[in-house]
Parts: sequence; structure tokens; C-alpha cells
Amino acid sequence: QFTTRVVSCRAAELRPEGGGEPVRGFQVVLEDTILFPEGGGQPDDRGLIGDVPVLRVTRRGSEAVHFVPAALEPGAEVLLSLDWERRFDHMQQHSGQHLISAVAEQMFGFKTTSWELGRQRSVIELDTPLVTAEQVEALEKSVNEKIRDRVPVTVRELAADDPEVETVRSRGLPDDHVGPVRVVDIKGIDSNLCCGTHVSNLSDLQVIKLLGVEKGKKNKTNLVFLAGNRVLKSIEQSHSTEKALTSLLKNGPGEHVEAVKRLQSSVKLLQKNNLNLLRDIAVLIARDFKSKPAPKQLFVLHRKEGDSEFMNIIANEIGTEETLLFLTVGDEKEAGLFLLAGPVEAVENLGPRVAELLAGKGAGKRGRFQGKAAKMSRRGEVQALLQEFISHQNPEA
Repeated sequence: QFTTRVVSCRAAELRPEGGGEPVRGFQVVLEDTILFPEGGGQPDDRGLIGDVPVLRVTRRGSEAVHFVPAALEPGAEVLLSLDWERRFDHMQQHSGQHLISAVAEQMFGFKTTSWELGRQRSVIELDTPLVTAEQVEALEKSVNEKIRDRVPVTVRELAADDPEVETVRSRGLPDDHVGPVRVVDIKGIDSNLCCGTHVSNLSDLQVIKLLGVEKGKKNKTNLVFLAGNRVLKSIEQSHSTEKALTSLLKNGPGEHVEAVKRLQSSVKLLQKNNLNLLRDIAVLIARDFKSKPAPKQLFVLHRKEGDSEFMNIIANEIGTEETLLFLTVGDEKEAGLFLLAGPVEAVENLGPRVAELLAGKGAGKRGRFQGKAAKMSRRGEVQALLQEFISHQNPEA
């Protein structure tokens, strides 16, 4: 916690990180702050100003701007509270990145070009087209040895024109930077220009797990990692999944993969058999309709089980030169699929109206109009529309 004063408060909007409508609120600047504004690959802190939640902290020049949902009085003394769980997580990931980047460069000459602290996992972009599994294993072993060595992490400030700045690892300063520069030192391992938050000793990282590599931008490789409490949470999630699979598959964790492979093979075979049966049923339905002596101007069919291919087989078998077909598949009380087939002019005229009645969307060409329907329960209204159309086309029908 930290006591400070409100300098300014002005109305503003915040666009949510996940998208959606902007949130109305206020941008607040304080005399000083303990909440980190997003930057340098690290997300911002969260917390409270009094009892007002801070939803975002950004940097505007040398100022940290706090977005809050309620107005605060300029000049008022306020108590600032930090969300420590979020802050410590960011400290672990950021210090973990410094350690991994330094050791990767020392061991293999892989330079870090950028990094991202994600919500579930973090990614370091390495300036190399290839990182082998053996190198990942050696790197993981080395960084965890340094964590067990309890190496101190310290922060110092240098003047921007200090010659020592040139010896410190850096990706450059922001264009609007003024004043001294901040250097984060991992004793005997790394010195790095950095604005972010860090642990004071590598032992606070607990453990680092390298999850592997992914292909990055041109000639670059993304190294994915977890540090500290995220490793524990990942193990907990994996163990919960393992327990659930053991219960479902009725075998031990070592047999899960083979059991799932067998299930996939069985499902593929069942799907193939089901498709063959549906095709046979479609052909039989069509032949039954064609064998009846009654007028064949309109054919309507609904079936709970089926797909687009099932409906098109029926349309192909019956023929659409003279007959208008309205076919639907799916749960009658929910959404499903529909097909309107028949003479080209009739389908072009009726297709959009059928889709509208079913609260669905569709498209068509050459005498076929098909799509998704949100309200299958309105099939009766569609049938009435089609019968009325046929009656107008042929009054004797």
C-alpha cells in the first residue's frame, strides 16, 4: 500500500482487452504510484485507489495514467493498494525471461529480439532459425541450477550518458525517454536495461519450465516458458486432467494415449458406417416417393439425423426439374440445416423467403438453396408457403 495525492482526473473511455464496447470512466494521474504501467513486454498492475478499482495503467510520457470507473477529487489524499498476486506473477515471469535470455546467449549465442508475458504462458523470440530439443533441455537445466544457487538480483540507476550504459544488454530506449536509465543486474550473469518489476533473488523464481519451441517470424524461433507459481498451476491442471481421463478411460495415465487412439479409430469407423447407412436411407426415401402414383410437385421431409449430403442425395435421386423439395435435418426444437431444391426460377424466388421464415442464412445456385436454420419449428409455415406457390403456378394442383 502507498499513500499519495490525486493530481488530475478527466473523463475517458477504455477499450476492453478482449474487445467489445468501450467502458466509460476516468483517467487519473497521481503524485506517485506503486502500480506499474504496461510496457517493456510486461502487462500493467492492478489494484485499488481507496475502494475504487484500477482497470488499466498506461504510460503517458513520464506519467502513469490510472483508468478507474469513478471520479476522484484532485488534491485528495488517497491510499493506493496493489494486487500483489498479479505483481509477483509478473515479477517471476520477467526475471525468468532475463535469466533465460542471458543464459541462452552465453551458451548458444542466441540473442533475444522480443518477448511477451502472456496470461497463461510467456514467449521469448530468439534470433535463430533453429533451437534443438537438446539445446532446450540443456538451457532448462542451466537456468534451474542458477535458481538453486540463490543468485541476487539488484537494481541500479545510471545517467543516460554514462559510458557503462554501452556495456549493458539492451534493445534500446523509448524515443520519449528522459532522465536516468534503470539497470537490472543478475549477479555474475546479466546486466540489462529494464523498466519492469523483478524478484530480488533468483530463488524467488522457484523453478522454470521450458515448454518447447515454435516457429517464429522469418529466421526466428519462439521459446515458450513458465516460471514460479505458473509451473505449480500447470502441474495442478495437468494432474486434474489426468485424474479425469483415468476415470473416463478406465486405465492408468501411461495408457491414456493408446486408449484415445483406439477410441478415435472406433469413432471414424462408426462415422463411416453411419454415412453409408444415411446414403442408403436417402436413396430408399427417394425411390419410395418416385414409385407413388400421386402428384409429385412437392416433396417435404424432416429427419433428426442427417447432414447436407443426405439431403442432396435425396434431391439428386428424385430430380428437381419438376418437383420442388424442402428438406430439413436436426432437432425440431433447435437449430438445423435446410435444403430447397427444384426448378431454378422457383428456388431463386423462394430460397431467401424460406431462410427468413426459418430465421436462418443460406445461399444457392442452379436450383439449390441451402443453409442453416435457427427455428426448425417453423417448418410448417415454409410448407404452407411452398404449397401456395405451387397452387398459383398450377391452379388445378
